[in-house]
Amino acid sequence: MPNRKFDLHGGKVGSALAVRITPRASRNQIVGVLSDGTVKVHLASEPTDEETNRQLIIFLAEVLGVPKSRVEIVAGPIGWDRLVAVMDMDVDTVNQRIIAHMD
Repeated sequence: MPNRKFDLHGGKVGSALAVRITPRASRNQIVGVLSDGTVKVHLASEPTDEETNRQLIIFLAEVLGVPKSRVEIVAGPIGWDRLVAVMDMDVDTVNQRIIAHMD
């Protein structure tokens, strides 16, 4: 896998965060933040890209307290690394809500 640096970034209308997914977990949870700023998420979904993407959007919307329509996968819809946009929420708020839900 190429060495890519992901981090939270402020956008014009929202924020973006890098996510690394582990499917087939016992439950949906945020398990940590990697050294490059990538949020590590375990999902109870089957390891199909379509189901994983659907579950990721539902889970992040719940964690962040936003409608699903405000969460969008903007890069990496295949594989385990995703770049997710969160509309109408600043970086600091996203960061605080992610940290509050870490197990």
